[in-house]
Amino acid sequence: MPNSNDNDTVLIIGAGLAGLFLALKLAPMRVRVMSPAPLGEAAASAWAQGGFAAALGPEDDPKQHADDTVACGAGLVDPTIARLIAEAGPACVRELIGLGVPFDRSADGSLSLSLEAAHSRARVARVKGDLAGKAIMQSLIAATRAADHVTLMEGVRLEGLQRDPAGRVCGALTRDGSGHRAALSARHVVLATGGTGGLYAVTTNPPSARGDGLAAAMAVGAALADMEFVQFHPTAIDVGRDPAPLATEALRGEGARLVNSDGASFMMQYHPQGDLAPRDVVARAIHTERQSGRGAFLDARQAVGRHFPQEFPSVFDACMLAGIDPRTQPIPIAPAAHYHMGGILSDAWGQSSVDGLSVLGECASTGAHGANRLASNSLLEAAAFAGRIAERLLGTTLAASGTGHGEVTPDAPVAAMASLRLAMSAHAGVVRTTSGLTSLLALIDETIAQHGRCGPFVISRTIAQCALARQESRGAHFRSDFPEMLAQARRSFTPGLAGD
Repeated sequence: MPNSNDNDTVLIIGAGLAGLFLALKLAPMRVRVMSPAPLGEAAASAWAQGGFAAALGPEDDPKQHADDTVACGAGLVDPTIARLIAEAGPACVRELIGLGVPFDRSADGSLSLSLEAAHSRARVARVKGDLAGKAIMQSLIAATRAADHVTLMEGVRLEGLQRDPAGRVCGALTRDGSGHRAALSARHVVLATGGTGGLYAVTTNPPSARGDGLAAAMAVGAALADMEFVQFHPTAIDVGRDPAPLATEALRGEGARLVNSDGASFMMQYHPQGDLAPRDVVARAIHTERQSGRGAFLDARQAVGRHFPQEFPSVFDACMLAGIDPRTQPIPIAPAAHYHMGGILSDAWGQSSVDGLSVLGECASTGAHGANRLASNSLLEAAAFAGRIAERLLGTTLAASGTGHGEVTPDAPVAAMASLRLAMSAHAGVVRTTSGLTSLLALIDETIAQHGRCGPFVISRTIAQCALARQESRGAHFRSDFPEMLAQARRSFTPGLAGD
C-alpha cells in the first residue's frame, strides 16, 4: 500500500459541518479534509432541518440554554460541557452569518428564532423554515473550496487508522472510488465521520452513516461511551423511502399537532408538555400508537396550511413526491434512527483517549447530550468543539508524523447489512427487551463469524451489548422489562480493541 506524507499537518476525516468548520478555523495550519463523496452529498449536516440552537433572544441567555440541555439529558449531561457549548453558541452563529449563512430574519432585522421541543425559549435559528443544514453546508463548502490552507480529498473513504510503535495515531488507511488504497500520514487525525443511523432499517441519516469512524477508533484502542443511547426522531415521514425524509420539529413549534387516524390528539396522555415533550417521550408515544393500530400523523393543516411551500419547502417537497399534500392532509409519521448520543469518548477539548486522535461532531461522545439530545444542539456542539479543537491544535507543537501500521476492515456484504438493519430496528430500536437484545447479539455474532469483523457489525454489537447491560430506562434508551430509571445516573464506557 503506497504511503503519502507531505507537509500537511492535520487530516480531518469527514466533511459535514464539524469537519469543514474545523478546517476553516485551523488556518493557517495545513489541513487535509477527506470525504467519502463529493462535498455535501454524504453529510447528515446538510439534512438538518430544525437549525442551530443558541441563546440569541432578548429573554434568553446561555445559562437557560445549558439548564435545558442538562434537563433533557436525563441525568447524563456533563453540566460543564453544556455550559461551554451554550456560551459558544451566539458567537458561532455570528461566524456562520459572516460566512454567508442567510438565517431567517424578523421584520425588525433580528434573527427569527423557533421554539423546539424541551427548549424553554425560542432559540433555534433557521433558514427558510427547514433548510438550515443545507444553507450552512453551502456556505461552508464555498469557503472551504476557496481556502488556500485546505486540500480536499473527495470520494475517498476511511478503511482504518494507523498507529506508530508508541501507539500514537499517525495517519489513515484509505480507498478511493477506483479501489486504489493508500496510507496517509498526518501529524494529527480528527474523526468527524458522523453517526450510526445507517445501521437501522428506518433512519433519517445517509446510508453511509454506519459508524465507520467509531469502528476505526475502537480498533486502535480508543474508548467509546454511552453507545446504547440512540435518538429516534419521532416524526420521520412514513412513505417507505430509505432514508426516510424528515418532518422537522419546528412544525410542532409552529403549532402542528400529533394525531391518530381518528384525528384525535394523544400526546397529553403521555407527557404534560404534549406535542412539545422531549423527543424520547414523543418517539415512544408514536411507537405505541402505531403498535396499537391507531396510527400516527402530523397535522399541520391549520398551523401552516397554504404557507407550507414557502415556510417548510423541504417537508412540502418530500410529502408531495409521496402523493401527500400537507396543506390538506395529515402527514403519516414514524420514529426513525436520527442521532447517536454515544460515540468516541472525548475530553473537553475534543481529544480522544488515544494520542494523536481528536473526535468531533456526532461520532464523538463529549457529554453534551447525555441520554437524550436537546433539539438542534447537534450543530451547536459541532461548531463549539471545532473552535475548541482548533484552539488546542493551533496552540500546540504537533509531533512529526512517523511510520505507522494498521489493518483494513473488511467490507460488509450487502445482504448481511440488510438483515442487520432490520434486526437493529426490531430489537435495538425505540423499545428494547432482554430477549430481543439477546437474539440480536446472537445474530450479530453469527454474522461476524461468517463475514469477519466488519465495522458496522462491530459497532452494532457494541450498541446492543451496552443496551443489554443497562437494566433501566433512561432518555432515549427504553427497556420495557426495566421501565424505571435508576436513582443513580451513570455513563457507560467501552474500551478499545487494540492491544498494547
